[in-house]
Amino acid sequence: MSSPATSAADPDRLWSVDEHLKDVLTTVRPLEPIELNLLDARGCVLVDEVRVPVSLPPFDNSSMDGYAVRVADVAGASEEFPAALEVVGDVAAGAADPVRVGPGQAARIMTGAPLPLGAEAVVPVEWTDGGLGGGPVRGMRARSLAPEGAQGHVRVYRPATEGAHVRARGSDVRAGDLALEAGTVLGPPQIALLAAIGRGTVRVRPRPRVVVLSTGSELVQPDEGLGPGQIYDSNSFALTAAARDAGAIAYRVGAVADDVETLRSTVEDQLVRADLMVTTGGVSVGAYDVVKEALSHIGDEDGPGGGVEFRRLAMQPGKPQGFGSVGPDHIPLLALPGNPVSAYVSFELFVRPVIRALMGLEDVHRPRTRATLRADKALSSPKGRRQFLRGAHAGGEVTPVGGAGSHLIAALARADALIVVPEDVESVEPGTEVEVIPLG
Repeated sequence: MSSPATSAADPDRLWSVDEHLKDVLTTVRPLEPIELNLLDARGCVLVDEVRVPVSLPPFDNSSMDGYAVRVADVAGASEEFPAALEVVGDVAAGAADPVRVGPGQAARIMTGAPLPLGAEAVVPVEWTDGGLGGGPVRGMRARSLAPEGAQGHVRVYRPATEGAHVRARGSDVRAGDLALEAGTVLGPPQIALLAAIGRGTVRVRPRPRVVVLSTGSELVQPDEGLGPGQIYDSNSFALTAAARDAGAIAYRVGAVADDVETLRSTVEDQLVRADLMVTTGGVSVGAYDVVKEALSHIGDEDGPGGGVEFRRLAMQPGKPQGFGSVGPDHIPLLALPGNPVSAYVSFELFVRPVIRALMGLEDVHRPRTRATLRADKALSSPKGRRQFLRGAHAGGEVTPVGGAGSHLIAALARADALIVVPEDVESVEPGTEVEVIPLG
């Protein structure tokens, strides 16, 4: 990561959301590719395109339990006039010994077994007497009663067309076809395809390791008792969960007290397992905002570009933000506000795109849409600030959830979208079309 583009910027400057995001993303580079086993590559981005080395399926095989036959031998077969065929053998899945089906013959075949030489179709066992030589018998029980490997005859009560109930060689993909494009995110179906074509490992950009820590002497861990003036630490849980949702391997660090040396040493200790660090709390102008003091020069001793710059953004919530790099490897660090809603909105706008950029994805932003505002009264928004309100989005409409307060966690839990009010808009009437960022 390179240094912030304007590390010597005017501290009184009010940055726009877009300016800050562009500055952040300009300094982030995708992680270096590595070779991973398939299961370890889940959620990672494929670096190189993958071609199919062998056709799928690699041979003609049966899609049913039944009998492999020649089409001419069962033409015109019916309940009244069944075709009586000599059973010349059994073909199981994985069978290597060839069986040949000649005129007037059939071979008992299992699902997935290779089609015998000479056979052109498969008739399901339900269309036969099961090889018992009696009248019509439906279901699989008849076949199971036949002695294993027994020869004899089978009666077929329906005709079959060429290729019926046969999975043709290459009907899925053919050798040389493009299996997966570079840039594909590997989920279970993609991993299944890689395994099916014989790939045990794959070259990907790894999921970034994100370390999340909260700051504040007032923070207490859940399940512990609250003392006077204390609150439970929710931010680190929310942001760690959000980082995992974005595709990262995220680690949560317990809340750090308002002490400069403690915070600095904690950050330095965590660098060994971090591709990105995220802090929450202590970035405004309060007397105890130790994050600024601890991080502003933490990287200076490591050469140019170290340290974290703190800014004011023209947005609500989330006006105070910090951004830079720490440690000898210049690990990216984003310092977010401490109010729960401010922290979460800031994560969505800035941290999530960074995680996606580290993964090597081209489109790092959540998709946006338009919806009609459904509300009892007009929404007000501060002039010159881009406001992000929580909302419930469904059926082309969006309804505000809770107020504008940045501490309203319960309202945030009921929201599934952010309503975006531009900087030049101070009031939004019900029925107005607004920009919406769906979450989740």
